[in-house]
Amino acid sequence: MQHILPEVGAARAWMSKLSRETGTLRLFIPDGETSTMRTSLQIALTATAALALAACSSTGPSGGSSKLLTLDGNPPLVIAHRGASGYLPEETLEAYARAIELGADVIEMDLISTKDGVLIARHDPNLAISTDVARHPRFASRKKTIKVDGETQTGWFSNDFTLAEIKTLGAISTDAERPQEFNGKYKVPTFQEIIDFAKAKSKETGRTIAIYPETKNPTYFRDLGLPMEDKVIAAINAAGWNSKTAPIYVQSFEPGSLKYMKSKGLNTKLIQLIDGDSVDLKTGAVTFAVPSDRPYDWTKAGDKRNFDAMVTPAGLAEIKKYADGIGPWKRYIVSIKGTIGADGKPVDVNKDGKINDADATSTAPTSLIADAHKAGLFVHPFTFRNESRRLASDYNKDGKNEYGVYYKLGVDGVFTDFTDTALAARADYLKSIGR
Repeated sequence: MQHILPEVGAARAWMSKLSRETGTLRLFIPDGETSTMRTSLQIALTATAALALAACSSTGPSGGSSKLLTLDGNPPLVIAHRGASGYLPEETLEAYARAIELGADVIEMDLISTKDGVLIARHDPNLAISTDVARHPRFASRKKTIKVDGETQTGWFSNDFTLAEIKTLGAISTDAERPQEFNGKYKVPTFQEIIDFAKAKSKETGRTIAIYPETKNPTYFRDLGLPMEDKVIAAINAAGWNSKTAPIYVQSFEPGSLKYMKSKGLNTKLIQLIDGDSVDLKTGAVTFAVPSDRPYDWTKAGDKRNFDAMVTPAGLAEIKKYADGIGPWKRYIVSIKGTIGADGKPVDVNKDGKINDADATSTAPTSLIADAHKAGLFVHPFTFRNESRRLASDYNKDGKNEYGVYYKLGVDGVFTDFTDTALAARADYLKSIGR
C-alpha cells in the first residue's frame, strides 16, 4: 500500500465519502437507467478525484498552485510504445516512422539478443509472438518448449537464430483487433539501425526524437552466454549519448540490469519498470503471477517480494539510488473495480460474453505519483491503448478521457500504442490549464 500524504489522504477520505453517497444515490435510479447513470457519476467521481489530488500536490512554497504537476514542470512526454503499434506491426522502422509522423516525442523499443549476439528490437525472445517464423518451413525443426523467466513457452526463440536468419522473417501484429494487412511486410530492426534512424529523423524533422530502449529478459540471455548490457552501453557511447541530457532513456524490469549498467559508467536517464499481472475486480488490488510477479533477478536470488514492494516510500527510495524514474503499470496509479454479483463473481456488465476493463469502473487515484516525485523520480506509466475492452467504462470508450485523468495527476510521460490519441488528449489538457 502506498504512503498517503496528509493532504492527499484528506482528499481520498472525501472521495471515499462521495463514492459511498454515489452508491446510495443509485438506489433511487430506475433499473433501466442504472448502468448509464452509474457511468456518468463514476467519470465525474474519477475526474474530481484527479483534480482534488492534483490540487493537494501542487501547492508551492509561496502558497500558489503550479499548473503542470510534472517533476520538471514541462508537459508530459508522449512515448510511442513499440512505435505506432496500434496501426502497424510493432518494433519495425515503419512503426517508428509512423509514430514520428504522428508527433511522438520518444520511440520505445525492447532489446533481445540473436544467436550471434546482435541486439534486435522484439518484445519477446519467442519469435512466434511477433513474427511470421511459423510460416517458414526451413525453421520448423527449431520449434521447442522452454521456460522464459519461469514461464513455459512453446515457439521459436531469438537465441537460436542468427541476425541473417531473423532478417528473413516478417513482423506481424500481436493483436487480432488491429490491422493485419501489413503482416510479414516489415523486417526486424537492430538496435543500431534504430539509433541511426532516430538521428536521421531528428535531422529530417528538425526536432529531437528520443529513444527508450529496454533490456528485455536480461537474466535469461545472460544465462545463455548472451549478456546485453555491455553492448547497450557500447552503442550508446558510440552514438555520443552517454549523458543525462542525451535523447535516450534506458529501462528494465530487472534492477540488477540497471545497476550493472550504472556501475559500468552508463550515465543516461535510467528507469525502473514495475509490473503486475492483473487486477482483483472485487478490491481493485494489483495481483501477481509468473512472469509478472517480480523481477526475474529477484526470483533467481530467492527474493520473494513482488513488484508492489517498489511502490512503497522505502521501495522508491531504493530505486532512487540507481535510477531517475519509474515506469509503473498504470493500475498502480488508477485501478479498476468490477460489479460483483450475488455469486461473488464479477458481472459481465456490457453483456459481450467477456469480463474485462470495459465491465469495470476506475477507482480513486493512489498517491504513487506524488510519492515518486517526492523521492525525485519521474513517472512514465504503461500502457495506454484505444480498444474499448481496455478502457474502464467511465471513460465512455474514449481513450482521451483516460489520458486526461493521468495528465491531471501529474504523470511525466505515457507509454502509448496510439500516439495521435495521446497527443490529442495532451493538447486538450494543456488548453484546459491555459498552456
